[in-house]
Amino acid sequence: MNYTRSSALFAQAEKVIPGGVNSPVRAFNAVGGTPIFIKEAKGAYLIDEDNNQYIDYINSWGPMILGHAFQPVVDAVVEKTKKGTSFGTPTEIETQIAELAVAMVPNIEMIRFVNSGTEACMSAVRLARGFTGKDKIIKFAGCYHGHSDSFLIQAGSGAVTFGSPNSPGVTAGTAKDTLLAAYNDIANVAQIVEANKGEIACVILEPVAGNMGCIPPKNNFLQDLRALCTANNILLIFDEVMTGFRLAKGGAQELYNVKADIVCFGKVIGGGLPVGAFAANKEIMSYLAPLGPVYQAGTLSGNPLAMAAGLAMLQELNKDGEIYNRLAEKTEYLHKGIAEVLNQNNITHTINRIGSMVSVHFAAGEVLDFKTSALGNNETFKKFFHGMLNEGVYIAPSAFETWFITDALTYEDLDKTIRAVDAVAKTL
Repeated sequence: MNYTRSSALFAQAEKVIPGGVNSPVRAFNAVGGTPIFIKEAKGAYLIDEDNNQYIDYINSWGPMILGHAFQPVVDAVVEKTKKGTSFGTPTEIETQIAELAVAMVPNIEMIRFVNSGTEACMSAVRLARGFTGKDKIIKFAGCYHGHSDSFLIQAGSGAVTFGSPNSPGVTAGTAKDTLLAAYNDIANVAQIVEANKGEIACVILEPVAGNMGCIPPKNNFLQDLRALCTANNILLIFDEVMTGFRLAKGGAQELYNVKADIVCFGKVIGGGLPVGAFAANKEIMSYLAPLGPVYQAGTLSGNPLAMAAGLAMLQELNKDGEIYNRLAEKTEYLHKGIAEVLNQNNITHTINRIGSMVSVHFAAGEVLDFKTSALGNNETFKKFFHGMLNEGVYIAPSAFETWFITDALTYEDLDKTIRAVDAVAKTL
């Protein structure tokens, strides 16, 4: 494919934007080469500035669950725009989407809207600390909750030691209150809790990890984590920025029948516009200003355009009783097709899948956590990524990101993707 204009645009962007991008993974640093610039999208397809067309498995990192430029969402945003783009005052539509979200998701009674998943997770942790009066939190290696200081922490020297910052600008003082655990390892979490008895405000995790590839919970991990938190008066926070409204109407809480104390949302809840949210029962949410002492605010929170997009998206998902079955069936079909051609070509791999999330790990064993995810062959992934791009299939430019399936994909698209994998596998 020809990427002449994308290359020129990237060179231009590098002069005025750090790294030429406004989010690091877009820079293709993990795979090499020059990022492509997209000019438009419709349904399951992207079109770049050189007029190359791609089947899209990033889908804006998750929110395009019904496809790009989904007409009800577009119409809602256009109509709302005609009446003004921002007021800085309460609007009726904020209550409408809040009521719908509370009705769709189990175990929440009140919700606060923000502008991103990062804000949602940052605010949820602050709320948990304020509610419990405790300072420390547990997060999991490989789970990403945005770029708030508390989350940019890597492992310390031992399983129960303090973490250390993995980004300049994050202070050691912040890092000392963040404890790092291994995903899918309840014994490791219990050890950390025991070593920090009475000091932990919350445990935060992606109930299905999506930032070390798709990694579902195993062996009742979520259920055991819920019990551990309850026994130790620790709040359990589910970061459902990826999984919320994608794996089920009620997200991972519904799918796994596990109740979190606070739930964070993003992506799908915004219909493609910048929206995040966090939710809990009335007792916990009443600690938020202006009702309570925990401060959180945002000038553009509840922006009418974002609320219009999110409401239109949730309404479509809520009324379509078969959407999640269709998505799961398409994802399973893709999984089986890719596995078959990779096996035929003797390519070492492991595929993880849950609902409409799937990822291909070029690793020999089961991928259960960040440590096993990191065992994947990154050189193979780089070749695979660029091969797929040249075949007209756009996947995330990182071996540590899940693929997102959209209902706009046809089985013809899936078959074309499988044929592309076969063609690329022959070159690996």
